Amino acid sequence: MTNKPIRIGVLGAGGRMGQAIIAALADWPAPAGQRLLVLAGAVERAGHASCGRPAGPGHPDSLTICSNIGAIAHKCDCLIDFSVPAALATSLEAAEAARCALLIGTTGLEPAHHAMIDAAARRIAVLQAANTSLGVTLLARLVEQAAQALGPEWDIEIAELHHRMKVDAPSGTALALGQAAARGRGIDLAANMASGRDGITGVRPVGEIGFASLRGGSAAGDHMVLLASEGERIELWHRAENRSIFARGALKAAAWLAGRPPGRYAMGDVLGL
Repeated sequence: MTNKPIRIGVLGAGGRMGQAIIAALADWPAPAGQRLLVLAGAVERAGHASCGRPAGPGHPDSLTICSNIGAIAHKCDCLIDFSVPAALATSLEAAEAARCALLIGTTGLEPAHHAMIDAAARRIAVLQAANTSLGVTLLARLVEQAAQALGPEWDIEIAELHHRMKVDAPSGTALALGQAAARGRGIDLAANMASGRDGITGVRPVGEIGFASLRGGSAAGDHMVLLASEGERIELWHRAENRSIFARGALKAAAWLAGRPPGRYAMGDVLGL
């Protein structure tokens, strides 16, 4: 194994998650036998208040946030993108041109975005995750196993709480948990989901997967999956106390992804699930 550091580029560096990843990189541990992670560049859209400023404490003052994603990509082994859906095409183009890996943590993606990711994954290693928490990754596997074992007689409801500034609902994580439940049952989520119930909705259909979204305060992200049957309930919870858990998970995934052959990967691959 080479001891050469893995060079990380952070896209959306002026945002909450971008700053959390940059901060986590500043004191990322390097256990014996593992490669060091270093911040090679940070990117934000032109005109953003952070452009031209130092990337953050713990990094060289000469390393500033810029808008030239192409130049940064060529310096990196892996780009981490927590920007916005509208920027995804540019991120993919830069990663492909530089032949570097790309981890996508942006939420609110549409089918067209996933088609672009599929196309790029034929040429570079791409890992797309609605949530980079290692705990949520394991939770999704537990939900899939429970849904498969218990069957449609058990109702499934997914509730999530996020800070007031979050703009999409249900959260990408909630939808990923719903997809896990749907896989366990062998059904299509889109055809069996209910989101935002209101008014006289009638009796709950058998096999339906329900979603409820709460917004308020500064909550980093709570998710609960309820499996309910006659006389008993199972509740599977994950609570995020701060964004550092997503940053640490993203960096662990980036370290795993760098140098991988082209393909589309998921957080479960990182944990060997």
